[in-house]
Amino acid sequence: MPNVNIRQWKNSDFELFALMNSNPDVMRYLNPLTRAESEQLFEYIQKEIDSYGWGIWAVEVDSVFAGMAGLHVPKWVTSFTPCTEALWRFRKEFWGSGVAYEASIQAIRYGFTQAKLDEIVTFTTPANFRSIKLIERLGFRRETENDFEHPEVSEDDPNRRHNFYRVTQAEFLY
Repeated sequence: MPNVNIRQWKNSDFELFALMNSNPDVMRYLNPLTRAESEQLFEYIQKEIDSYGWGIWAVEVDSVFAGMAGLHVPKWVTSFTPCTEALWRFRKEFWGSGVAYEASIQAIRYGFTQAKLDEIVTFTTPANFRSIKLIERLGFRRETENDFEHPEVSEDDPNRRHNFYRVTQAEFLY
């Protein structure tokens, strides 16, 4: 297993971040981002960390930017908000290496031990089998009664429907 660390963002991360966000394979269940959209997201992520003291961190593998993982508070409203969401996105060359699992464990552990959260949720489109496998491996349990139409995904997008998962501090295996 390579050396995986979640950390604060560096300006030098941006080029690989923007490439990751524009990759159609990485963004298969989302819309690929333009460079300008990646710039906006890059700034937003850093501001969120400044606001909460935690958030979506850069993930580094052996000193190389590999992607992002962390915790996010959605701004939209649905039956289970407010909540704190675990999320991740990785450059394709890091898929299948255990990096997403290790980085996500670090982020979730931080949420429970440092941010003192009682629970963390996550969600994904039913077609995203790779993420579902990771979600289950991380110990989240599916709550079909909270599956939802994602308010930030257009009504005609086949990826609008999302499966909902939750893990509590007591359930999480540190």
